[in-house]
Amino acid sequence: MPAFCAYGDGGCLVSAPAELSGLFCRGAVQQQQQQRKRALVAASAVAAAAAAECVRAAKKRRQQQLPSLDALPDECLFEILRRVPGGRGRGASACVSRRWLALLSSIRASELAQAVAAAAASTRALPDLNEEFVMEEEDKDGETPADPCVERVLEGKGATDVRLAAMGVVAGSRGGLEKLAVRGSHPTRGVTDQGLSAVARGSPNLSSLALWDVPLITDAGLAEVAAGCPSLERLDISRCPLITDKGLIAVAQGCPNLVSLTIEACSGVANEGLRAIGSFCKKLQAVNIKNCVHVGDQGISSLVCSATASLAKIRLQGLTITDASLAVIGYYGKAVTDLTLARLATVGERGFWVMANAAGLQNLRCMSVTSCPGVTDLALSSIAKFCPSLKQLYLRKCGHVSDAGLTAFTESAKVFENLQLEECNRVTLVGILSFLRNCSQKFRALSLVKCMGIKDICSAPAQLPLCRSLRFLTIKDCPGFTDASLAVVGMICPQLEQVDLSGLGEVTDNGLLPLIQSSEAGLIKVDLSGCKNITDVAVSSLVKAHGKSLKKVSLEGCSKITDASLFIIAENCSELAELDLSNCMVSDYGVAILSSASHLKLRVLSLSGCSKVTQKSVPFLGNLGKSLEGLNLQFCNMIGNHNIASLEKKLWWCDILA
Repeated sequence: MPAFCAYGDGGCLVSAPAELSGLFCRGAVQQQQQQRKRALVAASAVAAAAAAECVRAAKKRRQQQLPSLDALPDECLFEILRRVPGGRGRGASACVSRRWLALLSSIRASELAQAVAAAAASTRALPDLNEEFVMEEEDKDGETPADPCVERVLEGKGATDVRLAAMGVVAGSRGGLEKLAVRGSHPTRGVTDQGLSAVARGSPNLSSLALWDVPLITDAGLAEVAAGCPSLERLDISRCPLITDKGLIAVAQGCPNLVSLTIEACSGVANEGLRAIGSFCKKLQAVNIKNCVHVGDQGISSLVCSATASLAKIRLQGLTITDASLAVIGYYGKAVTDLTLARLATVGERGFWVMANAAGLQNLRCMSVTSCPGVTDLALSSIAKFCPSLKQLYLRKCGHVSDAGLTAFTESAKVFENLQLEECNRVTLVGILSFLRNCSQKFRALSLVKCMGIKDICSAPAQLPLCRSLRFLTIKDCPGFTDASLAVVGMICPQLEQVDLSGLGEVTDNGLLPLIQSSEAGLIKVDLSGCKNITDVAVSSLVKAHGKSLKKVSLEGCSKITDASLFIIAENCSELAELDLSNCMVSDYGVAILSSASHLKLRVLSLSGCSKVTQKSVPFLGNLGKSLEGLNLQFCNMIGNHNIASLEKKLWWCDILA
């Protein structure tokens, strides 16, 4: 009879041959074992998941049960942080989170001092068991000793509210900042009123504040400074478009000790702010107003009138003021010693004439005028007559000043010492000679830069002046000035000590030799940069005649200077401290000569662009001595980076440019 086996879930009887019945039975058993395994695995997975969930829930319950200061409202956390003792403790607390930093930066120095005093009073009767472990840097009250001058600078991308707040918190534990400069701002997270307020609250002794290119600072930030920093003395605001008269009025009312004010390119500042500064800041000594389009005669006049007793330095540039402002300066500027006027296009000749004739500038010593069409010969003559203390005059791009004005000026200026002319093209060598003939015995310095009228004259005057008082002469970038003119200058100025002839490409040895030979006092500084026609002959004559007095010689761009000049310098110069040989034709041999001169104590040596200086010079450069402070090897491509590195290691104290 055939064997029957139950197989399948439906319980059907399936007929199978005898030889297959055993096989079917074993398969069924294996299948049942696999199903049991799968069931066990699934059950264990469910159990593991449930256990993990229980663990997470338990951790969550434990975390919820743990006490946390972050759960407190800002008011409570503020009171706690206000009582944190010591600068280190407050600094560490500021690192916890931005919230803690913000709260710490909102604590005023006065509130902090009150909390520390209260804590000290409450614990004075109790012994301090940890007294022996107190750090030496902190005093008995847990405060870090005050730094006599805390100065900080934030620049570019590093200028953010977070850094400013952290800086205020840390410095606040040492009495706060005294000087702060913010130059630029982060493009997306720049300095705002919040950061400035943090510094103001923690730095009641802030005396100097500079804000340059900080576009997000507004009147609210300045108001916080005015409220928290009554000792502010110097305020410098540049390119801050959101600052207006309202902010300046707050500063004027809150900072009566202000002595210096600089405002540049602030389009929101107008007349009312300057009027308030003049009314409230009676100690104001210096004011600098540049490129403020809304500042006019009313603001400048009110400021000068109110601060007439103390205002000593005035600088006005790029303003739309008229003759009226200069008239007020001339009448009320009784304490003014330095006056700078630049790019005042709407001020005419009458304004300068009235300013001088008002006779109020009796103490004026230094005057600088740039690109002002109102400066004429008449104005110059009036300034000399009615400003008896004037010692220094700088005229730049004053195209209406001529030889006649210089002659009239020198006849009245009795204590005048220094004249600088730049791009005054109507002034000629004839006018300069007339000026030197009549100048006072105190006249010491003459500078002529880029004056196209300074050129050779056909015939020299019958009587050449002799100016023995002149010590400093600069004739720079005047292309018409050649050997003939230089020889004349040498004859009339025998007491020169410093000579700057840079950029005179037409001057040769023939013009320089008479000046060298006629100098009686002994030249100390000589600058011949760009005098491409000067050779070793002139340098040899200069060094032999003045080697004992020479301290600085610049021969940059003098392509005809060779090792022969270095041999003479090494042999005759005992006081030489600075030598510039950039782009000269000196070689390794010349460097070796300098190195061998034991009496030569160079502090600065420049060999930039000297193509003949190679790696062979490295041992000699390394033997120049401890006196060497600066070495310029830029564009000396034959030396090599490896040799530069070894030289830097040997001359570790020296600043090497390569």
